[in-house]
Amino acid sequence: MAVDGEVRVRPMMYLALSYDHRTVDGREAVTFLVRIKDYIEDPQRLLIDM
Repeated sequence: MAVDGEVRVRPMMYLALSYDHRTVDGREAVTFLVRIKDYIEDPQRLLIDM
């Protein structure tokens, strides 16, 4: 990862989502997944968004 203009080794977690394309539109699924990622990266957002 690039951190402050330098390349540094950082722990990474992969996040995936499975859903039924017949019932859920892909756009909503991706929006949900991005929101979960944001909450994991910055847990204070859970309190601010409420």
